[in-house]
Amino acid sequence: MMKILVTGANGFVGRNLCLALCQQHAVVAAVRVVDCCINGLTQTVAIAAINADSDWSAALHNVDVVVHLAARVHVMHDAAVDPLAEFRQVNVAGTLTLARQAAQAGVKRFIFISSVKVNGEHTEIGLPFTEEHVANPQDAYGQSKLEAELGLLLLAQQTAMEMVIIRPPLVYGVGVKANFDSMLQAVKRGIPMPLGAIHNQRSFVYVGNLVSLILRCLDHPAATNQVFLVSDGHDLSTTELLRASAVALGVRAWLLPIPQRLIAFAADMLGKRAVAQRLCGNLQVDITKAYTLLGWTPPVSVEDGLKATALGLI
Repeated sequence: MMKILVTGANGFVGRNLCLALCQQHAVVAAVRVVDCCINGLTQTVAIAAINADSDWSAALHNVDVVVHLAARVHVMHDAAVDPLAEFRQVNVAGTLTLARQAAQAGVKRFIFISSVKVNGEHTEIGLPFTEEHVANPQDAYGQSKLEAELGLLLLAQQTAMEMVIIRPPLVYGVGVKANFDSMLQAVKRGIPMPLGAIHNQRSFVYVGNLVSLILRCLDHPAATNQVFLVSDGHDLSTTELLRASAVALGVRAWLLPIPQRLIAFAADMLGKRAVAQRLCGNLQVDITKAYTLLGWTPPVSVEDGLKATALGLI
């Protein structure tokens, strides 16, 4: 049994990860407010802020592995005067402070949950991102995640602590919020959407599949100082995703077959190009490396992942 520190433990991914870890390991949950507890946890530690001045000593005592989920997350309309500086304070300085203190405390492995945004925002159909692609972040969030990755890999060269970096695309599952939840709610309510003729391909990852890969990386020797992309292993167009979600919810999807070029034109006119890119653009990842090095395959199919997610709305 290992002792594992999970930051962001009361978040969407964190809760799912902690519940899985508690079956076999001692878990220390780092949260902002201690009363946000999760059943079965060995210990909960309050960390008010994640930055260059954070003190992790209380959380790191006798810890074997850190799984760092906590971050300043990407938002559509960032009100910060200098978004990159804000992201760097948490995602770079905060991450590296934790990692340095973890190395000093004798932690054996540090697993950093990064983002596919480090790779970029767009792929051509059939030409997915791999771990070998040159990083090409397009926004402050992706840039901060890349800088954190580079700092962690450098730290791995300077200390005995091993690093593992995982870059997920959009994560979904029971309790998912933001755009994915809005989409499911629209499908459930039978709202007509002009998305019946979208022929893109996008990778997603069910939270249970992401947790599965994290568990595999806890102590697998081949994961040492490696970067992994993760997905469900089955990509979907926006139209296919909506139809599959409707099936999972037991309702009919009202999808109007509006040509993709008209959607893009209308989005440009309305200043919503980024929205159109997410709905119509391609973003695929290749998970061959995780299979080859770790023998890992996603244990939950897209269909079952969507069914589980839909059950949370019923």
